[in-house]
Amino acid sequence: MSLTKKEWARLEKKANDLRALTLQTTFWAGSGHIGGSFSSIDILTALYYKYLNFDPKNTDDPDRDRCVVSKGHIGIALASMFSDLGLIEKEELKTFNLTGSKLGMHLDSNKVKGLDASTGSLGHGSAMALGMALAARINKKTYKTYLLLGDGECDEGSVWEAAMATANFKASNLITFVDRNHNMIDGNTEDVMALEPFADKWTAFGFDVKVVNGHRFDELCEAIEYAQSAKTKPVCIICDTVKGAGVSYMAGNYKWHYGAIDEAKFNLANEDLANYLKQRLEVAEKEGK
Repeated sequence: MSLTKKEWARLEKKANDLRALTLQTTFWAGSGHIGGSFSSIDILTALYYKYLNFDPKNTDDPDRDRCVVSKGHIGIALASMFSDLGLIEKEELKTFNLTGSKLGMHLDSNKVKGLDASTGSLGHGSAMALGMALAARINKKTYKTYLLLGDGECDEGSVWEAAMATANFKASNLITFVDRNHNMIDGNTEDVMALEPFADKWTAFGFDVKVVNGHRFDELCEAIEYAQSAKTKPVCIICDTVKGAGVSYMAGNYKWHYGAIDEAKFNLANEDLANYLKQRLEVAEKEGK
């Protein structure tokens, strides 16, 4: 699949909008899990703005695709995205993680329309996503379930238990993404708890594995379409990303797993995001069809 220049640019602009709104929400909140949010936003953009069978006006549609964001601490990005989709009032973002708000640091699916699962205790989303995928099979539904994991989250044994079961039951209607930003709360993943050879582990557990640049929409879209056509083996898409992507003082820095934003940092980040978008649009224009 080749992205047209127009479609590629549309996705780039939307991802930039979501990063900017996530930054704004972090500024309002005073702090947030912005690093992992910025590494994940391109994946979320490809899903929610191109591939997911998801209607914000009918979030209870039994035939909708499901999306389980197991790395639920990026709730600040999810809240911003759901606001952009019209499911949360923008004014509500000003209350994010503040006393009395329905928008906690880890979003609650009972309070946020469109959120398929409450997550935050890392490792739990894998099993929930598998349950949704198997329910589709039992109920003869054609919807797909998409699962987003963090790479640090893959230190959890429950991730691998669910992975083993996913392959065992040949749940090819479950598409797994790993946001491989190489960092976690305490440092680089390879220093804290080495994951490599990471792709080989998923292969050994019975997955068809694709490794892509998680900040290139052409590679993301090609991998998603490949996974959607899978019939027997589940697909795991490992997205090589940068924590804090787009912001100079955050990029690749594990200390921005969670961070506070003052006005100076907010203004610099906005300048960086404008330059980041410009660079990415140049690639889309050059390499899009």
